[in-house]
Amino acid sequence: MIRVLNRASVKATAAAKPKLLLKDVSTRQLHSSYDVAVVGGGIVGLATARELILRHPTLSFVLLEKEKELSVHQSGHNSGVIHSGIYYTPGSLKARLCVRGATLAYEYCEKKGLPYKRCGKLIVAVEQEEIPRLKALYERGLQNNVRDLSIVDAKGIREREPYCRGIMALDSPYTGIVDWRMVALQYGADFKEAGGTVVTEYEVDDISMATESPAGSTEGMKYPIALRDKKGKEVRCRYVLTCGGLYSDRLSQISGCSREPRIVPFRGDYLVLKPEKHYLVKGNIYPVPDPRFPFLGVHFTPRMDGSIWLGPNAVLAFKREGYKVYDFNARDLADALSFRGLQKLVLRNMTYGIGEMYRGVFIGAQVKILQKYIPELSLSDVLRGPAGVRAQALDRDGNLVDDFVFDGGVGDVASRVLHVRNAPSPAATSSLAIGEMIADEVESRFTL
Repeated sequence: MIRVLNRASVKATAAAKPKLLLKDVSTRQLHSSYDVAVVGGGIVGLATARELILRHPTLSFVLLEKEKELSVHQSGHNSGVIHSGIYYTPGSLKARLCVRGATLAYEYCEKKGLPYKRCGKLIVAVEQEEIPRLKALYERGLQNNVRDLSIVDAKGIREREPYCRGIMALDSPYTGIVDWRMVALQYGADFKEAGGTVVTEYEVDDISMATESPAGSTEGMKYPIALRDKKGKEVRCRYVLTCGGLYSDRLSQISGCSREPRIVPFRGDYLVLKPEKHYLVKGNIYPVPDPRFPFLGVHFTPRMDGSIWLGPNAVLAFKREGYKVYDFNARDLADALSFRGLQKLVLRNMTYGIGEMYRGVFIGAQVKILQKYIPELSLSDVLRGPAGVRAQALDRDGNLVDDFVFDGGVGDVASRVLHVRNAPSPAATSSLAIGEMIADEVESRFTL
C-alpha cells in the first residue's frame, strides 16, 4: 500500500503528539513523474526537501519514506539536545554547521511556535587529569564562536546544578532541548504547503536508468530515473537525492555505488530517572570526552516531556533498526560482523566495548559512573528506559567517519543521483544548515 499524505493531514501533524501523527491518508493517486525525488523521511531528508522546494517552487518534488510515518528512526530516537558546537574541530564542516544550525533551529522554533527550552549544559571535570582536556574544549568552543561559553569552578557548578559535584566545568547556557521529531514533522508540513508530495510505505529497492518512457507518456524520456519499491511500484524523476540514514550505504549500492563507508548500527540504551528524583537535574550534564574511546560516554539529559534520561551506552545492534536487546536481523548482523572496518574497531577498543556491554546488562555499573557527577543518585532512583540506534559510518580501517560523505557513483545514473552517505551527529541540531549545504550540492551537480 502506498500512502499519500494530503496537505491538511501533514499540517496537523506538526502540532500533534507523536502517537497521533500521520493518521489521515489522501485517496488521490500518486503521480508517476517528478522533477526531483528525495528518498528518506528523516530530519535530514525533510530539511533538505524543504530547502529545495523553497528554492525551486516551480519544480515538482516527491519525498519517499519506507515507514508508515515520517521521522520514526534516528530523528525520533535521540536525546533531543540542541547542541552549541563545542566539541568539533575548529573550521570543520561539523563545527560550522552545528553553530549555524543551532541558531537556525532556535529561530525556526520561535517562528513556528514549537516548544523548546534553553536549559544549558555543563561539561564537568571530576578528576584533575580531565582539566587540561576541559580547557582545550573551552578554547575549541571559542574558536567555533559558541555563544556565552565560560569556565566555572566547583562553586559555580553547584550554583547551576545544586546536586552535581565536580572540580571544574564548561558552562554552555546556549545549549537547549527540543522534540526533534516534532521539528522534523514541521519541516514536512512546510514541504507539503509549498506543493511537495509525501509518500509513505514506499521502500525503494532499485534505482536505475529507465529503458523506455512510461506507458501513455507523451514526454518521452524527460524522467529517465526509475525508482522501484519492493512491491513493484515505480516513480520516475529527473533527479534523485537519497538521505537514507541507517540504510544510506545500501541505497548507494543499489544504484551502482560503493558501499563504503559502511553503516554499522550502534544501539544506545538509556536509563530514566524516577519522577520523584527529577529535582536532582536541572539541565544537561555531560562528561569531559576521553579521546581514547570512540563514543562520548553517559550523561544527564532533561526532556521536553519532563522526563530525564541517563546514558546512553554504545553497543553493536543486531539489527539496523533494533531498539531492543533481542531485536535481530541475520543480514544486518552478518553485514556488520563481516566488515573488516568493524573488526578493526572492535580489536582497538575491546576493553571499552566489553565494559559497555556489561553496563548495558548490569545497570548498577552504569549508575556507579553517573554517581561521579551526582553522588546522591542511587540504583533505586532509575529505571530502564528507551533506546536509539546510531547510523555510524566506518571506513575499512575501522575509523569512525565524522564528516559528510556525498556520492553519485559512476555511469549514466551518476549524473542524476546524489547520495548523502553520512550525516554525522549532531545532524538534528544542524539539520537546517545541512539542508542548505545539500541543496547547494544538488544545484552544483544537477541542472534543475
